[in-house]
Amino acid sequence: MRNWMSMMAMSAVANSTFLPLKTIIPFSLTKTSPFLFSLTTPSRRYLSASALPSISTDHDFNISDSSGDGNGVAVSRKSSKVLLKGMTYSELEKWVQSHGYRPGQAIMLWKRMYGNNIWAHHTDELEGLNKDFKKMLSENADFMALAVKEIHAASDGTRKILFTLDDGMVIETVVIPCDRGRTTVCVSSQVGCAMNCQFCYTGRMGLKRHLTAAEIVEQAVFARRLFTSEVGSITNVVFMGMGEPLHNIDNVIKAADIMVDDQGLHFSPRKVTVSTSGLVPQLRRYLQESNCAIAVSLNATTDEVRNWIMPINRKYKLDLLLETLREELSFKHKYKVLFEYVMLEGINDSNEDAKRLTELVKGIPCKINLISFNPHSGSFFKPTKEERMIEFRNMLAEAGCVVLLRPSRGDDQMAACGQLGKPGTIQAPMLRVPQQFQMAVGSST
Repeated sequence: MRNWMSMMAMSAVANSTFLPLKTIIPFSLTKTSPFLFSLTTPSRRYLSASALPSISTDHDFNISDSSGDGNGVAVSRKSSKVLLKGMTYSELEKWVQSHGYRPGQAIMLWKRMYGNNIWAHHTDELEGLNKDFKKMLSENADFMALAVKEIHAASDGTRKILFTLDDGMVIETVVIPCDRGRTTVCVSSQVGCAMNCQFCYTGRMGLKRHLTAAEIVEQAVFARRLFTSEVGSITNVVFMGMGEPLHNIDNVIKAADIMVDDQGLHFSPRKVTVSTSGLVPQLRRYLQESNCAIAVSLNATTDEVRNWIMPINRKYKLDLLLETLREELSFKHKYKVLFEYVMLEGINDSNEDAKRLTELVKGIPCKINLISFNPHSGSFFKPTKEERMIEFRNMLAEAGCVVLLRPSRGDDQMAACGQLGKPGTIQAPMLRVPQQFQMAVGSST
């Protein structure tokens, strides 16, 4: 297997197994890096894509699928080349045939893009393919949807990759190694996010735009290409990076389908988890159309608190969200929801919250992840103390819940849950703190 350091021709760090705390790896490209790419790639236009919103401050949440139909083909604005990773295998096969080549060439191309430890980024890496076919690809197709800007290495081994998009925007992807031999890649689905969850740094950005299927898939491809030789097989994908995945449901479902294809990246559907803050119509559709896993970011046990910290709850209340899960999971076999619960000191961590949570999830096959809040600039929340988290966990476990404490990873590099992104000068609004919680957050408003 390749050593990802040497691939990037970075001799200064090629022989280092562990990167120092707060390491930032800039990407300079040379002729000795044949698979690398320009950081000033041409812009692309996306066919079958509707206009996308910028920053959302509408807390009545008139949410619609503004991501296109997920079936558009990404095309380079300057060269009019199709973007290969934006296609499912059936779409790729039809496209290959439309250029006069047999389906066998399509499957060989697919395996070289996604499998065989190749993860091809240009035609020079397509060993074994017909010469005329490779010439056609170089003239009509583009392999890459993203450009690596830099990599941040945290002290616990977590890596945060910053990717530049064609329009100059930046997204962040996190690779999380685990001692148990499981490595997870956390992918983004949007630039920013419209949900404005009050504890989330990404939410401060507002929504800039949705990512295409190609831009989502490429994050997982890059993770394997860059880090497999260092951390071993990357086995899990979580859609828990920047954005609300189900707000971009067409492209997310398409990207997940590409990721689980058994001739390509071959992730297990049960190891590809899409997270949501609770967009109920899209959640229902996802559970009906996808075999991948679902995580629901719950974070409160009353509508009053959830309306404040997760404004989407003003449109889709807790009862509706949970009843939808009960209904849809009744049609699925051996399927469990992962409930995520970010613990905020004095806000959602009382004994009463623990009791209400056990009642809320009754009748729903589930696991509960208790997550420590990861502080960031501008936030007035405080993380629940560890001993309190343990007490809270024990109360849930004694009531029969399957519950885990999830440790923070990568927080010294702003790579942990709720820390991704870079808000600009115009930010989504902080909402008024309810009277009963003003002391807990130290607010005078």
